[in-house]
Amino acid sequence: MKFELPKLPYELDALEPMISKRTLEFHYGKHHQTYVTNLNNLIAETRYENSDIETIIKDADGPLFNNAAQVWNHTFYFEELIKNGKPAPQGVFAEALEKSFGNYAGFKDTFAKAAIGLFGSGWVWLVKNQSGTLEIINESNAGNPLRRGLKPLLTCDVWEHAYYLDYQNRRADYINAFWSIINWDVIEKRF
Repeated sequence: MKFELPKLPYELDALEPMISKRTLEFHYGKHHQTYVTNLNNLIAETRYENSDIETIIKDADGPLFNNAAQVWNHTFYFEELIKNGKPAPQGVFAEALEKSFGNYAGFKDTFAKAAIGLFGSGWVWLVKNQSGTLEIINESNAGNPLRRGLKPLLTCDVWEHAYYLDYQNRRADYINAFWSIINWDVIEKRF
């Protein structure tokens, strides 16, 4: 199976000013594409050559895992973004957030603290665990909650390439801007 860079569901300038066209040109066009290219090179003539990406993430290690997870993580992240989305989740998903975090503000605060506090590079995830409860987890580097048997719902990329051109070392400002470009319809469907 040959993996391809998925098309963004918006134009490169659609998320401005929160995420600039220049950042997306590098983050999506260069970084994400490199992970796709590397993954295709690494699976060639291996037992993973015809595997889906989730199987590779759950089973592989080393560079193969890292590139497969980064392809999946980035695709998941880019799909959840939109300009002028709803200001907050609604319906059953909003109720689940309230049950797990007290209210939407409590969820945002907990998620933002996890994202700001993650040492180094990685991902912050909102996941549903096996009991159906929502929780926030940090994963370093290419970490992916699928390996833990968790269902990912929302993620924030806190590798510097996701925000450095726009925010330099101000990760907190990037996280603050992130809330205004989440496509809650996508997250609610994932739930």
